[in-house]
Amino acid sequence: MDRAALVGLAVRVSIVLIVFSLGLRATHEDALYLFRRPRHLVRSLLSMNVVMPLVAVGIAIAFDLGVAVEATLIALAVSPVPPILPKKELKAGGRASYAVGLLVAEALLAIVFVPLAVEVLGWFFAKETHMPPTAVAHLVAITVLLPVSAGIVVRRLAPALAERMAGPISRGATVLLAVVAVLLVVNAWPAAMALIGNGRVLAIATFVVIGLGVGHVLGGPDPTDRTVLALSTASRHPGIALAIAARNFPRENLVTGAALLYLLVSLILSFLYLRWARRQAAEPSLPAGKRTA
Repeated sequence: MDRAALVGLAVRVSIVLIVFSLGLRATHEDALYLFRRPRHLVRSLLSMNVVMPLVAVGIAIAFDLGVAVEATLIALAVSPVPPILPKKELKAGGRASYAVGLLVAEALLAIVFVPLAVEVLGWFFAKETHMPPTAVAHLVAITVLLPVSAGIVVRRLAPALAERMAGPISRGATVLLAVVAVLLVVNAWPAAMALIGNGRVLAIATFVVIGLGVGHVLGGPDPTDRTVLALSTASRHPGIALAIAARNFPRENLVTGAALLYLLVSLILSFLYLRWARRQAAEPSLPAGKRTA
């Protein structure tokens, strides 16, 4: 097994373990949360699966991005929630039920939505693009559905064991993912730097900012739900996005660099959004005379 294959395996193992640890703290009620709240589900899908593909198309038309960035941005727009995001959302104060429910709902719907969206976008740009449902199903099953289901089953059968396991597994998987992320950044850094210029970083930032704004507005009256949907709308599944781009643009060797640029910009802007959201949440609790203008 060469280094690239070993790194890819480490990424998959770390993600599976993170999602498994998430399932160890969840219930089947959490997994079905959005399916039992159709209005909330529709708002979430509108934010992630309708608005963001349209935003990506608009940005691709407005900016001279080049094929690599354009393909990556559009692929990201039709990809579901990244499996490691709910952990970040929970740390930000999001409700477990909504975070886990959104992850499961998006993973299931991605099997149908992603191939359809890829076909429609290919038609719009007059390019032959495809993404088989079986390929999407395999990715979401391995990285989301199977590990979260296994965690929920363990919690149901042995709740005390699940509680003891969740923390160590999550921490170990996070350390492994961080090490792999450093290796990936080192490998993709030259390609990412080659893409800077011609408004590409601005275009990616625009995509992320609009995603945060749309998710925040459509998240409903609960501030924690707004935070979850904002982060989920702006942050997409890079594994599925790269699979879409690699399958349809195999000669574009800068796609990994474009994905890295997106991840870096998304991390920075999401961090700034979280700081703002926390200040907004704390504002009403301050005495009237101490509130900021």
